[in-house]
Amino acid sequence: MSKALEKVMDAVDIETFLVCDNEEEAKKISMQMMNELGFCNASIVFIQYLGPGARVRVRGYIYKPGERYNWFYDENNSQ
Repeated sequence: MSKALEKVMDAVDIETFLVCDNEEEAKKISMQMMNELGFCNASIVFIQYLGPGARVRVRGYIYKPGERYNWFYDENNSQ
Protein backbone atom coordinates (compact mmCIF):
# COMPACT_ATOMS: atom_id res chain seq x y z
CA MET A 1 0.00 0.00 0.00
CA SER A 2 1.31 3.46 -0.84
CA LYS A 3 2.20 5.88 1.95
CA ALA A 4 -0.65 8.19 0.92
CA LEU A 5 -3.23 5.38 1.04
CA GLU A 6 -1.98 4.44 4.51
CA LYS A 7 -3.29 7.83 5.68
CA VAL A 8 -6.82 7.28 4.33
CA MET A 9 -9.22 6.85 7.23
CA ASP A 10 -11.62 4.41 5.61
CA ALA A 11 -12.33 4.58 1.86
CA VAL A 12 -11.58 6.23 -1.49
CA ASP A 13 -14.36 7.45 -3.80
CA ILE A 14 -13.90 7.54 -7.57
CA GLU A 15 -16.36 9.40 -9.78
CA THR A 16 -16.28 9.07 -13.55
CA PHE A 17 -18.35 8.64 -16.71
CA LEU A 18 -18.26 5.19 -18.29
CA VAL A 19 -19.16 4.51 -21.92
CA CYS A 20 -21.62 1.62 -21.83
CA ASP A 21 -24.93 0.35 -23.22
CA ASN A 22 -26.98 0.30 -19.98
CA GLU A 23 -26.90 0.60 -16.21
CA GLU A 24 -26.16 -3.10 -15.65
CA GLU A 25 -23.08 -2.89 -17.86
CA ALA A 26 -21.98 0.24 -15.96
CA LYS A 27 -22.22 -1.68 -12.68
CA LYS A 28 -20.12 -4.51 -14.07
CA ILE A 29 -17.47 -2.16 -15.48
CA SER A 30 -17.37 -0.15 -12.24
CA MET A 31 -16.62 -3.18 -10.10
CA GLN A 32 -14.09 -4.48 -12.63
CA MET A 33 -12.35 -1.09 -12.58
CA MET A 34 -12.11 -1.12 -8.79
CA ASN A 35 -10.69 -4.66 -8.81
CA GLU A 36 -8.12 -3.64 -11.41
CA LEU A 37 -7.15 -0.66 -9.21
CA GLY A 38 -6.52 -3.06 -6.31
CA PHE A 39 -9.66 -2.53 -4.24
CA CYS A 40 -10.90 -5.94 -3.08
CA ASN A 41 -13.86 -4.42 -1.25
CA ALA A 42 -15.88 -1.83 -3.21
CA SER A 43 -19.44 -0.62 -3.61
CA ILE A 44 -21.38 1.56 -6.02
CA VAL A 45 -22.50 4.76 -4.29
CA PHE A 46 -24.23 6.42 -7.25
CA ILE A 47 -25.10 5.47 -10.81
CA GLN A 48 -27.06 7.34 -13.49
CA TYR A 49 -27.35 6.15 -17.08
CA LEU A 50 -27.31 9.08 -19.54
CA GLY A 51 -27.24 8.52 -23.31
CA PRO A 52 -23.82 7.17 -24.28
CA GLY A 53 -22.99 5.86 -20.83
CA ALA A 54 -23.31 6.23 -17.09
CA ARG A 55 -22.09 8.61 -14.46
CA VAL A 56 -20.87 6.51 -11.51
CA ARG A 57 -19.38 7.02 -8.08
CA VAL A 58 -17.67 3.96 -6.64
CA ARG A 59 -16.19 3.57 -3.15
CA GLY A 60 -13.14 1.39 -2.54
CA TYR A 61 -12.61 0.50 1.08
CA ILE A 62 -9.07 0.66 2.47
CA TYR A 63 -10.07 -0.33 6.02
CA LYS A 64 -13.09 -2.18 7.32
CA PRO A 65 -14.45 -1.26 10.77
CA GLY A 66 -12.29 -2.69 13.54
CA GLU A 67 -9.19 -3.33 11.43
CA ARG A 68 -5.74 -2.15 12.47
CA TYR A 69 -5.57 1.35 10.98
CA ASN A 70 -2.07 2.30 9.75
CA TRP A 71 -2.83 5.99 10.24
CA PHE A 72 -3.44 5.28 13.94
CA TYR A 73 -0.33 3.14 14.42
CA ASP A 74 2.43 5.11 12.75
CA GLU A 75 6.18 4.96 13.42
CA ASN A 76 5.97 7.79 15.99
CA ASN A 77 3.04 6.30 17.88
CA SER A 78 3.58 2.73 19.07
CA GLN A 79 0.04 2.06 20.37
